[in-house]
Amino acid sequence: MKKDKTVKDIQNEVDQYINQFKEGYFSPLAMLARLTEELGELAREVNHYYGEKPKKETETDKEITDEIGDMLFVLTCLANSLDIDLQEAHNRVMHKFNTRDKDRWTRKEE
Repeated sequence: MKKDKTVKDIQNEVDQYINQFKEGYFSPLAMLARLTEELGELAREVNHYYGEKPKKETETDKEITDEIGDMLFVLTCLANSLDIDLQEAHNRVMHKFNTRDKDRWTRKEE
């Protein structure tokens, strides 16, 4: 496995993984439900580490990094199934932030 991957590398790797199975990608709605589930798991871990809710003794240790990785995998599956280039999606949102929202926040002094 390549250590430094581009977004396109990630999309291709996920696509190769999914396409080895007859079932292929789940429906977009099923993946959205899965993404929501993974977001809940991430929220729970963040709350355990940074919030006021301690883990129960019966709960297994999970890492925030792993939960973000799960979300990235499902989001990549969703994008692939809809033929969305995540690099292009990123470029579009950054253009929006750099134009429409360029004066929304207080910039650091250099």
